[in-house]
Amino acid sequence: MKISPAQLAKQLKGPLAPVYVVSGDEPLLCQEAADAIRSAARAQGFGERQVFNADASFDWGQLYEAGASLSLFAEKRLLELRLPSGRPGDKGAAAILEYLQRPAEDTVLLIDLPKLDASGQKSKWAKALLDGPQVQFVQIWPIDAQQLPQWIRQRLAQAGLSASQEALELIAARVEGNLLAAAQEVEKLKLLAEGNQLDVDTVQAAVADSARFDVFGLIDCALRGEAAHALRMLDGLRGEGVETPVILWALARELRLLASLALQYGQGVPLERAFAQARPPVWEKRRPLLAKALQRHSSAPWNQLLLEAQRIDAQIKGQAEGDPWNGLGHLALAIAGQRLPLPPES
Repeated sequence: MKISPAQLAKQLKGPLAPVYVVSGDEPLLCQEAADAIRSAARAQGFGERQVFNADASFDWGQLYEAGASLSLFAEKRLLELRLPSGRPGDKGAAAILEYLQRPAEDTVLLIDLPKLDASGQKSKWAKALLDGPQVQFVQIWPIDAQQLPQWIRQRLAQAGLSASQEALELIAARVEGNLLAAAQEVEKLKLLAEGNQLDVDTVQAAVADSARFDVFGLIDCALRGEAAHALRMLDGLRGEGVETPVILWALARELRLLASLALQYGQGVPLERAFAQARPPVWEKRRPLLAKALQRHSSAPWNQLLLEAQRIDAQIKGQAEGDPWNGLGHLALAIAGQRLPLPPES
């Protein structure tokens, strides 16, 4: 049965379920949900703990044995199964299904999963977790930009603090979706705040710029058409010391994909089929981003930008004049839909 993190807190006050699943893409919230389950298990006498990391070489027989054996010290047990890929394979699926049919007595099984995509949710083992009567499936959803100020307000309230709306929006802008950074800033404000009320001046003095300026975040930002934000992220990457070849590699890879998809789409191939036929296939959660970007240019402009990427590569290697950072900015703006002329040849 699917439950939210808020419902989990209420459920953990009573008898524990035989199986819990924590699934999502937000590390902080997933960690906190798993920590809450561990804490409740300890409080209810589950004193023995075993952790299984189900990587590609994992022996699924260990889960069979754990389910069939008694606790070494005749105590209640917490078993943790961590499945970072989200795909257990045939042997893993069979092991999970068998365990769900006969959950071990005096045992809680905690399964840690990334967010399951649409195809993953249709698998037999995933359906058994989602719909199983003895399973509490905790679905963790990301906190979007509009929800972030309210989420920060709640974290501050838990710390005994309140803040003006302007202060909340400033914290949200500084951490830019990084929930771990936001939680850390709340802890810092607990120590630095004078009194319980936070204003803009207090936040400006205390909160560092913790925005995540990662390369793939830059690409997603450009695909969404957020040109100014993309340039800010590029500037942040430069300030963090990220090398130009790393950024160019990521942008060029995306441009090659966009050029290929645009060519197929222009030839009448439906986008969904083009996404599926790409090598590797395009993840479902990225398809809306790419579809939005493909509305901005046909195949020829994407290929022209690939030529520009080659020119930037020559600049990086010292084989052409010009500042590669300016060229990277142009590529990011072009992907975002800014119709700017290409830089003149040197």
